[in-house]
Amino acid sequence: MPEKYDFCGWATRNDVKCSDGRTIRRDAFKGNDGQKVPLVWQHQHNSPDNILGYALLQNRPQGVYAYGYFNESDMGLTAKEAVMHGDVTHLSIYANQLKQKGGDVIHGAIREVSLVLSGANPGAVIDDVSHSDEDGEWIFIDNPVLAHSGETVEDEGIIYNSTEIELFHEDKEEEEEEEKEEMPGSNEKTVKDVFDTLTEEQKKVVYFMIGQALEQSGAGDEAEHSDIDGGNDDMKYNVFDGEAGNENVLSHSDMMTIIEDGKRFGSLKESFLAHADDYGIENIEWLFPDAKSLNNPPEFIKRNDEWVDKLMKRTHHTPFSRIKSMFADITEADARAKGYIKGNMKKEEVFGLLKRTTTPTTVYKKQKLDRDDVIDITDFDVVAWIKTEMRMMLDEEIARAVLVGDGRSADSDDKISELNIRPIWTDADLYTIKQVVTVANGATDSQKAKAFIKAAVKSRKNYKGSGSPILFTTEDTLTDMLLIEDGMGRIIYDSMDKLKNALRVSDIVTVPIMENLTRVDGATTKTLAGIIVNPVDYNIGADKGGAINMFDDFDIDYNQQKYLIETRCSGALIKPYSAIVLEYSDAITLTVEPDPNGGNFQSGIIVNDTFIEGTLKFATKTDYSDDTALQTGNYLALSVTATEGATVTVESNGETFTPDENGVVVIRVANRNQKVKVTAVKDDLTDSKTYSLRMLKLLNA
Repeated sequence: MPEKYDFCGWATRNDVKCSDGRTIRRDAFKGNDGQKVPLVWQHQHNSPDNILGYALLQNRPQGVYAYGYFNESDMGLTAKEAVMHGDVTHLSIYANQLKQKGGDVIHGAIREVSLVLSGANPGAVIDDVSHSDEDGEWIFIDNPVLAHSGETVEDEGIIYNSTEIELFHEDKEEEEEEEKEEMPGSNEKTVKDVFDTLTEEQKKVVYFMIGQALEQSGAGDEAEHSDIDGGNDDMKYNVFDGEAGNENVLSHSDMMTIIEDGKRFGSLKESFLAHADDYGIENIEWLFPDAKSLNNPPEFIKRNDEWVDKLMKRTHHTPFSRIKSMFADITEADARAKGYIKGNMKKEEVFGLLKRTTTPTTVYKKQKLDRDDVIDITDFDVVAWIKTEMRMMLDEEIARAVLVGDGRSADSDDKISELNIRPIWTDADLYTIKQVVTVANGATDSQKAKAFIKAAVKSRKNYKGSGSPILFTTEDTLTDMLLIEDGMGRIIYDSMDKLKNALRVSDIVTVPIMENLTRVDGATTKTLAGIIVNPVDYNIGADKGGAINMFDDFDIDYNQQKYLIETRCSGALIKPYSAIVLEYSDAITLTVEPDPNGGNFQSGIIVNDTFIEGTLKFATKTDYSDDTALQTGNYLALSVTATEGATVTVESNGETFTPDENGVVVIRVANRNQKVKVTAVKDDLTDSKTYSLRMLKLLNA
């Protein structure tokens, strides 16, 4: 008997029926007599940490006996303590190269012995452990760990048969035990007996299911740890045949080659297929079923088109396509009511009539499919799918033409004429108000967003559209507005509702196609930032028969099914000043505001378009001039910003001033009849603003 072992017990017992229905017969593992095999925890082969030591095997008439020796690793010492304490009492074997007769295992090779919490073979238990005495010497005593009366022996273990299939014997619940494949009477039917009753078609289904289970369970990853036998010329002959020969064997080295090549081929499946002929396996692709589609029909990769519905469903629709708009302009001075002085002649009111006519155009989308494809595609209705795409793209194209135009050049055959569907963006000034968003070159995103909001609010004074409009803008512009912070670093518009209220709109809709859209206005390039409009002020007209229609046709010569969707319609704003377009401009910019740090000189200063109002204090400013008479009085402090590189000058009361490095200029105001002129010049571009000071209040000393 080996000396100084840590424990000993039966790795497996003969002539005992295991939980999987197999019975190991005498000398089935005779070839392992005297061999040393790894001692493993719970048959875990994925880390060296799971190797607890080794076991010496001894073949006996009753079975295979094992003497276990723990290593000094943390796992080994932990397992040793558990065995010594009686916490772990069961053993199990991992074997391959099996030969069977029915349910009897008559030959095999044990590759490792495992400590397990419960075993498949009821007799595979630890029956002796060694304890150290106080002097450190080892003594051996009989201490059957299994002698816990009333303990139920459960089943767990791993036994491999002679095919590529690896069978893991897990614990079964009581109800599963009742489902063992036994027929009434004295004779048992093995799994093979039942399998042989299947038809060839049924067997192929079983092969498919086993292959799928292998792929899902990752059995290929574990194959490297053991020999896998029995690869016959036709897989169907050996899946359940325990007596198959060993003519075609996937050995340890073969399996490692496949797994290593899996890295080169990109997947274990491709490596198996590449090596199939080398190892005599035909039709191996049966083990790898085709991928299943999760989205039938295929999903469209498309732009966000929620804006299309929000625009098109709110536009005004008429059942006729030729639209005439007529207006009388009564904003001119001659259209005003007049006072009457006795004896004078009464004058007639004079105003002009404005009109325009918009005619329809045809918008279409055409598709074709080979009839063979229509017949062969059976997973979904490809015709309905393609028609859905056609309608979706037609709607988006019309919406694009309505909002900003189709973007095609004027000489393109596919151009949607802007005289038939008039874009809101570039419509005549009578219908669309063009508002420039003024920002200095190099302005931050936050500064641009603030300027956008300011321009949007100021432009509303000219808006004559219906009700509360909608802002159509880009995602970037919306994001920048929502991220504006106050002086304390707090988000100002922490909800969409707050931003809507600030902009005086009912909704904010982002439009992907508005990104980076520009137009040339004279010598200036303008970038679209937003469009404020109530869609109800835009009319889309279509005569009966001109509404959206779908047509099918079959081309006999080319065996193709063709589809056409089209509409004939017109579109235009029907109300003057019913839209506001906000644009950034590359023209020279000039902004004049009160100096926020000028509190020593002024209060309540507001810079309007043509005049400045507020209060100027009586103050002393010794650095204003060398003339002591000019060192006291009323002073106006302004902050001026202009396009980067522009030269700025300020003129007032016969004097010319240049703003300091911060853009601040201080002007002495002698009387309210003074004017202030601010001019910015860069290259050939000039911008100037002149302000009256009559609205200022000048305080005395």
